[in-house]
Amino acid sequence: MSNLVKQLSQNEIDTLMKKINVDTSNLAPGMIAKAKYQNVTISIYKSRKVMFQGQNVEAVASMLLGDIVKAPASTKTKPSEKTLFKYNQHNCIGSDEAGSGDYFGPLTVCACYVSKEHIDVLKTLGVDDSKKLNDAKIVSLAEQLVTFLPHSLLVLDNPKYNDRQALGWSQVKMKAVLHNECIINVLKKVNENEIEAIVIDQFAQPGVYKRYALSDIPLESRTHFETKGESKSLAIAAASIISRYAFVKHMDHLSKKMNQTILKGASGKVDLLAARIIEKEGLQRLDQISKKHFSNRNKAIQLVDKKRNGL
Repeated sequence: MSNLVKQLSQNEIDTLMKKINVDTSNLAPGMIAKAKYQNVTISIYKSRKVMFQGQNVEAVASMLLGDIVKAPASTKTKPSEKTLFKYNQHNCIGSDEAGSGDYFGPLTVCACYVSKEHIDVLKTLGVDDSKKLNDAKIVSLAEQLVTFLPHSLLVLDNPKYNDRQALGWSQVKMKAVLHNECIINVLKKVNENEIEAIVIDQFAQPGVYKRYALSDIPLESRTHFETKGESKSLAIAAASIISRYAFVKHMDHLSKKMNQTILKGASGKVDLLAARIIEKEGLQRLDQISKKHFSNRNKAIQLVDKKRNGL
């Protein structure tokens, strides 16, 4: 199955929707309409991007859009990309996580399958290292990616995170277990024989990962670990965006629940926010929405003690 994505103006989308019988029910987040035309699935997104999926997508898109359709972007690797294995030329599963450096909020991990046929689509959509994208762009992209990329997303909320930490689990062990489970889940959704590589954004040495994962490493001979993997593999970049999306959404939920903006990161401003939560709702409430082993907790307690003692 082929894929083609085009960025359209609102007028062009309006014209397209008049030519096809669109369905606006049971839509995935980020979509405004979907349709089936000559055995091609057409997905129209709020970002004004339109995806064509199926056989003869270029012919169908040309018929509906006319001169708007241009030749797909080149898949050539940039000269600056110095990695021995050219992941974007292979069918890959990539995995990444979000929230590991944030005092508040969960740890989220995603593994995502990107076939060679999806590479041009992801480039057209603007998939990149999530650290370079703002939250609004993360949400927009993720809501499109989850509609067509096989993936697995796991969220370790704060109570469960703190329980495992109390049992002696390091954060590295938590991440290894979640990454491995996500990859196993994705392999159940695809043809294993088509997978040419599994690439993990490296947070530990391969031997440490293997020791902590609690289960066998699937397709171990095809598994790679890459530092700054988002810049080397679009599969990792896509997984990074989806995992970050889940973290952002969870933080938005926490902010609404607490009736105040819950900050990301682990800065001094986070210490002050944690201290205010202790004063208003108590230490137990703070622990329910944060990672207890972070130093921010002790700093917040010290700030509260100093205030109470008039220091």
